[in-house]
Amino acid sequence: MTHHLNHADPADQPLVLAEDQADGHLRLLTLNRHVNRNCLNIPMCEAIDQAMLQAVADGARVVLLQGGGTVFSSGADLSGGVYAEGFYETLLHMLGTIQTLPIPVIAWVNGPAIGAGTQLAMACDMRVVSDTAYFRVPIGDMAIALDEVTIANLENLVGGSLARTMLFTGASLSHQQALASGFAVAEDGFDEALSLAELVAAKAPLTLRHLKYEFSRTSHRPYDKSTREGVAAAAWHSADVEESRIARAEKRSPRFTGR
Repeated sequence: MTHHLNHADPADQPLVLAEDQADGHLRLLTLNRHVNRNCLNIPMCEAIDQAMLQAVADGARVVLLQGGGTVFSSGADLSGGVYAEGFYETLLHMLGTIQTLPIPVIAWVNGPAIGAGTQLAMACDMRVVSDTAYFRVPIGDMAIALDEVTIANLENLVGGSLARTMLFTGASLSHQQALASGFAVAEDGFDEALSLAELVAAKAPLTLRHLKYEFSRTSHRPYDKSTREGVAAAAWHSADVEESRIARAEKRSPRFTGR
């Protein structure tokens, strides 16, 4: 089933397309602004934010995010959006939503991810890259500053040396470097990304939620210790723990319900 869940551009086209996969356990989100190379402005950031939250509300267990066409995202809308009042705050809020979502988000980076597009890919939990993908954050050419969370996350995800080279010089991170550094988990096409998302969607939802909450410590909106302990306890005391035990005894794959 395909859903048009969010804001529309001036041509009345949905900015983000949503489609269910794997019996509704997987929500495929596609940035639908290829005519503008899937650039990000306030409406697009709000549309992504809304689509992520709607996926959770609809019961999805994992989100697979891709760019429509041949570009993942060319970054901030240079026609004015990057300088628009409130854009960067809206961008960071959207990135924080992805980072703190109670379900994993996997990116299929089907082409270039530039600037804020790299930030969008970074906010996802795992990345599969095509052979046309590369990442670039040319802030030195734009005379702007990045927030400390983004800088720290880039250093954590690709390594300190590569992060400094990318930020100080504007150098690109190739898809081969993304793989070698661990920033990407695989290099392949959409089917590989879909298979990875389906694999994750079959895991215990409450365990995945706890992992997301713990990984949120490096996000723009980290969860506090009490909240993290609460979701850990929910996983330990869930019916899915017993289902896992029964499935092992019966030599079958577990059928988790998230309860």
